[in-house]
Order: sequence, then structure tokens, then C-alpha cells
Amino acid sequence: MTALVIIDAANVVGSVPDGWWRDRRGAAERLRDRLVRYAADGLPARPGPVDIVLVVEGAARGVESVPGVRVDAAPGSGDDRIVELVAEAQGRPCLVVTADRELRRRVGELGAEVAGPRTVLGNS
Repeated sequence: MTALVIIDAANVVGSVPDGWWRDRRGAAERLRDRLVRYAADGLPARPGPVDIVLVVEGAARGVESVPGVRVDAAPGSGDDRIVELVAEAQGRPCLVVTADRELRRRVGELGAEVAGPRTVLGNS
């Protein structure tokens, strides 16, 4: 079964102080484009292929999906949407990429594995 990898866009983008706050949508698009390679190749914690869902919220809504990365625009809280996606994926291997402690706890209770932003950002 193909693993589901859910990326907390706001948290991952916010982990690198590169001026993302001036263009939240652009920052989310750059992250989306960076994630494409992982769809086929996988991540260090998850060999590929994997299904990648990038959850965006707020000013980043409107970012389009691209082949390899489905973008899910949270209607409200991105964290709540990520929890919903994990709950919907019950029985499927699921990895959530975030550094948010409370979100990590919530998805962990549902059986998801968690990893920090460096999983998709490397050392940059």
C-alpha cells in the first residue's frame, strides 16, 4: 500500500527564516515544487513511491496541485484538516511532516508517524 505523506505547509515554510512572510503563497508554491521529487523517490523515512498532500491555509490558499503533489486548502485550521486526513487514512501508512508539538500529539494518537521539517528541507 502506498504511504500517505501529509505536509504541514505553514509549519514547514515557517521553519526557515527566508522572508516567507512577505509572500506566503509564493513560499508554499516553492515548497510544493520542492516536494515533487519525493513522490517517486520517497523520503528518508519512507521509500517511494508515496502520495504527497500539502495542506495550506490562510494566505497560501489558492496554490494549485501539480503532478506528484496534491494541495489541500484547509477551509479553517490547517492542523484540523491534517488530523481529518490522517483519520480518513486509517489502515494506510501515514507520515505527517511538522514540528508543531500539539499536531504531532494529535496525529500520533491516530497512528500516524511524524517527522520534522528537515525531512523535506534537508539542512537548508
